[in-house]
Amino acid sequence: MRTQGYVYIDKTAHVARLAEQGKYYFLARPRRFGKSLLVDTLAEAFAGSRELFEGLYLEQHWDWSRKYPVLRFDFGSGVLRFREELDERIGVQLAEQARQRGLVLEREGIASRFEELVLRLAEATGQPVVLLIDEYDKPILDNLSEPERARAMREGLRNFYSVIKSLDPHLKFVLLTGVSKFSKVSLFSGLNNLKDVTLDPRTATVCGYTHAELINSFADYLDGVDLEEVRRWYNGYNFLGEPVYNPFDVLLYLDNREFKPYWFETGTPTFLIELLRQRQFVIPEADDYWASEDLLGAFEVGAIEPEALLFQTGYATVRERQVRPNGFRYRLGFPNHEVRISLPQAILRRYVPSRREQQRAEDRLFQALEQDDPAALRPALHAFFASIPHNWYRRNNLAGYEGYWASLVYCLFAALGVETRAEEASHQGQVDLVIEYQGRVWLLEFKLAEADDGQRALDQIKTKGYHLRYAGQPVTLIGMDFSREQRNLVGFAWERIEETASDRRSEDSEMPRRPIIQ
Repeated sequence: MRTQGYVYIDKTAHVARLAEQGKYYFLARPRRFGKSLLVDTLAEAFAGSRELFEGLYLEQHWDWSRKYPVLRFDFGSGVLRFREELDERIGVQLAEQARQRGLVLEREGIASRFEELVLRLAEATGQPVVLLIDEYDKPILDNLSEPERARAMREGLRNFYSVIKSLDPHLKFVLLTGVSKFSKVSLFSGLNNLKDVTLDPRTATVCGYTHAELINSFADYLDGVDLEEVRRWYNGYNFLGEPVYNPFDVLLYLDNREFKPYWFETGTPTFLIELLRQRQFVIPEADDYWASEDLLGAFEVGAIEPEALLFQTGYATVRERQVRPNGFRYRLGFPNHEVRISLPQAILRRYVPSRREQQRAEDRLFQALEQDDPAALRPALHAFFASIPHNWYRRNNLAGYEGYWASLVYCLFAALGVETRAEEASHQGQVDLVIEYQGRVWLLEFKLAEADDGQRALDQIKTKGYHLRYAGQPVTLIGMDFSREQRNLVGFAWERIEETASDRRSEDSEMPRRPIIQ
């Protein structure tokens, strides 16, 4: 709905259901995805601000005769680097919320003052307290690259959260929101009744915009808008329900009418990029991988898996869920075009601090694609790898890791926004990289070799028949060899090939079929 120039998307049915069906909740969503707005909505509903809900679902589906005291804590602003700063931030919020209600806290210590505030507020109002904690994990996430600091932040937050369970008789409703899900044992000291609704189909659309919400609520702003392109750029986040758009992107796109990575530009978590590098994570695999429920469900400082962090920070989303005897398995990948081009760009910046060198490499690659000139790849890639500072290779074996070279070549092409697929299967194996642009196909195969000319990698493409599925399209086969000693491209060979329709039929008949998963 739209009122006086403002657009309202009614999510209040979710608020009613949460309040009716439970008491303790946890919700993880990526940054800038509407978590704080949900917290605001809950706060106003429990405070009895009926006038704010006129015309919305909650107006007729809420007990407005009762008002509850609401305590809201927010850890989303600023970056805290030391435990003392965290304690001070909590102390300030406790003191300010007490002051607003005419209370003076007398106890010492964070946990004790928190308990005192809840008890006195419940006594003063005669009603149980609503507790809302927004971005509960940010002080930890901001310090993941420094594990000792992250642990110190965890201990400070655990001290604060430790009293929640003992306050149960005096609490009406509790919600914690954040990006990640740290284990209950490490952070919540026995709060075992905290219900995680992150992947609950009933709350799949509680944050973000569905396509129907976009069409109906923003109808006055959609003249001339290419809705399919908006969907390609900003939709695709799936929490086991209807996919949703990133709301931050939608609002900025409708204001500027330019397709840009608005969400991504607000800040990529450096700890994610660094973790991917440290774990030698093969970046193309981020666009299609399987993870168990345990892997996605929780993690701990010092024991964080890249697959879990990609999902929890919003750089991967659920594409498919499979039921197995030992629990659920989730197939995940990039949610949309924004992430597909922006994450590779961020990874390239981590390896090549010079934006100029990165841009030069991207320009050379794009020119090679535009002109269908595979030979131009060799000098472009050689110059790019030569620009990576040598100190990146100290105390690691990145150059001796084939996935490292595959990841960076993938990132260069994906950052251009062209169709880039890794490990595409044929009946005899998987080709390392597929590039499609303007109806043409480039197939790339990589090898580690100190003295070779790329021919062995090229021959593998032909021997394995990776090219057979592209009958009727111009196909270029490219073999590349990388040296762990020289830390660069040392061998390069390419060949154009055309296949017949009979070759295509033969390939199709031998290809394994993916089983249908219910």
